[in-house]
Amino acid sequence: MADTKREIERKYEGPPAGGDAPLPDLTDVPGVSGVIDKGVAELDATYYDTADQRLATASLTLRRRTGGDDAGWHLKLPVSEGVRDEIRAPLSDTVPEDLTALVRSRIREAELVPVVRLLSARDIRHLVDASGTLLAEVSVDRVRAERLSGGAGSAEWTEIEVELADDGDPAFLDKVEKKLRKAGIKRSASASKLAKALDDTAPRKPEKAEKAEKSGKAEKAGKAGTTGKVADVSKATTKAAKPEPPDSTPRTAGDHILTYARAQRDAIVELDPAVRRDVPDSVHRMRVATRRLRSTFRSYGKILDRTVTDPIGVELKWLAAELGVDRDQEVLTEHLTTALDDLPSDLVTGPVQARLSTWSGARRSGSRQHLIAVLDGKRYLDLLTTLDTLVAGPPLREAASKKPGKVIAKAVRKDFEKVADLVGEALELPPGSERDLAMHDARKKAKRTRYAAEAATPALGDPAADLVKSMKSLQTLLGDHQDSVMVRGALRELATEAHAAGENAFTYGVLYGRAEQRAAAVEAELPGEWEAIEDKGAV
Repeated sequence: MADTKREIERKYEGPPAGGDAPLPDLTDVPGVSGVIDKGVAELDATYYDTADQRLATASLTLRRRTGGDDAGWHLKLPVSEGVRDEIRAPLSDTVPEDLTALVRSRIREAELVPVVRLLSARDIRHLVDASGTLLAEVSVDRVRAERLSGGAGSAEWTEIEVELADDGDPAFLDKVEKKLRKAGIKRSASASKLAKALDDTAPRKPEKAEKAEKSGKAEKAGKAGTTGKVADVSKATTKAAKPEPPDSTPRTAGDHILTYARAQRDAIVELDPAVRRDVPDSVHRMRVATRRLRSTFRSYGKILDRTVTDPIGVELKWLAAELGVDRDQEVLTEHLTTALDDLPSDLVTGPVQARLSTWSGARRSGSRQHLIAVLDGKRYLDLLTTLDTLVAGPPLREAASKKPGKVIAKAVRKDFEKVADLVGEALELPPGSERDLAMHDARKKAKRTRYAAEAATPALGDPAADLVKSMKSLQTLLGDHQDSVMVRGALRELATEAHAAGENAFTYGVLYGRAEQRAAAVEAELPGEWEAIEDKGAV
């Protein structure tokens, strides 16, 4: 069974392999009372990746290591600069299935193969405080790298690694770094040993061939810029301009929308391991990314050809539904539980809490096993590949090549006008089920308009950012109303079950009345809220 360790460390360049020990005296680092020599560990690590290095491209590392006190399989997932989650599994001859699953969104159906072997002599020192508590581990690693696939090169170097102790204060690393910098030691230019090994052992092209390749790429880019053609993900014929590369500054309407769409694709892929590990809020965040992407396709149909994106939107809707199988029921149960907890004890009659627990358990049709099966399934993996294809060769329409101000603003205003129509319809209806449905439709449209404004903000600035805030406020208000609708429906069901079982249904009626009052309060608040939003207007 894999376990996880949060790793906070910094890497520094050492002298050439075989040089003198590079460490200065660390006993005068503030907080350090002693430096304990822990000896030298011989480490043998083989790193695995796909043939085209998909893990390395995403700054993920997967290795099998022997030697030291943590022999086994290690998968490192980036959290932030210098911070990674290291997921460990026991030593085995093949890549553990648990770890393979965690990189599935990256590798898809590709095979994991050995790419680099690192042999390290690790000279370890522990920095401790006055009580002997470990503050950080400092090691001097003399490394030899051997390329196992994609070449046969080798390289040697020495580096210094400072790893913070578990639950340590990251500020302590600054103190150590200050001492190292005074000694002339600087941060490593490589993010990891694997990154340096891959770079240092990569086959080198002859200088003439490299120049010719660069010249050919420049010429090809120049021609592409003048033809205005772009790859499509379907047989649909669209007029389009070639988008800017992902790392360039967005200039056209298409650039801006693709930047936003690409960010949502990236979020889905990057959140996959967190969802599999059941990291708090990860399912919700992935679900939001799928909704944002689907909304982008629908809002910006003048930029991205909907004959191509609509079928993808269907798949995104499916994925969002799968991610929400348990989540929606959990949220409803939380609302009911909170409402019950807020009731005075003299208003609670009968086994209400037990009835609520039984009802909630029976309605939870999903499970983590089901969700993991979805993430391992062909339909989901095909969707990820389709999204890759779309952002690499987007089905851009003629408007995509235009300046963003007019094109994007028009799309956002169109969404805003639809929200206005739906809110107006809801306000004209009397309280009841028809108004409830109209307000729910307005909420969904407000959410879509919010996402459209998010995508527009880099191009349109403050007006779009202000609209995001307005739509979020409206979405929250209408969401409270929809929660009340769902809670009342659940309470009717619970009361019916309780009555059939011979239980007192009084408490369900009290809760229903409170939920009804909340809905009435939202309905009373909505006209003023909407008037303030309308006064601000759209972009």
